Amino acid sequence: MKEKSVIDKLKFEKELLLKGVRYIAGVDEVGRGPLAGPVVCAAVIMPLEESEIIQGVDDSKKIAEKKREKLAELIKQKALAYCIFEVSEQEIDEINILEATKKGMREALLGLEIKPDFVLIDGNMTIDIPFSQQSIVKGDALSYTIGCASIIAKVYRDNLMVEYAKTYPMYAFDKNKGYGTAVHISAIKEYGICPIHRKTFTKNF
Repeated sequence: MKEKSVIDKLKFEKELLLKGVRYIAGVDEVGRGPLAGPVVCAAVIMPLEESEIIQGVDDSKKIAEKKREKLAELIKQKALAYCIFEVSEQEIDEINILEATKKGMREALLGLEIKPDFVLIDGNMTIDIPFSQQSIVKGDALSYTIGCASIIAKVYRDNLMVEYAKTYPMYAFDKNKGYGTAVHISAIKEYGICPIHRKTFTKNF
């Protein structure tokens, strides 16, 4: 059964490889919904030979934290190229979260040391990039390459929020990662917002 899911996750990549595409980049974002912290985008080009495929890659939200951290290290070690780019909460407030996500994805892709021949994008959007592209809804669960990007983006952002929790302990960012949990919203009501809160996301509180 495990083998079957791996084959399914390589469907998009295999179609492209059959067309002669060599370097396929996957790109994904983490942190569109939180009330605090940046949106983080990752782009990655993975080796796609059967012997190089990493077992267990999936939508990062479906993977247990410890396993996700191990997978992220393995992905970074095996990647032909990867780049992580964060767009700050201030910029999210200035240009809105959709534009911030598009910018982060574009910059992550342009930051790759190997120029991709084709890009697989998680979601339903077109990015202003000089590469051929295809967007895949739920791509982090359906495409191996996008799944790899989602894992390294999530681990990077989670670690960032754990660090922020040391500076702003009252919001429990280490636990909620900036998302609007009851504890987080209650802390905003009690202490107000801090410098890493998104003003456009917290104006109702």
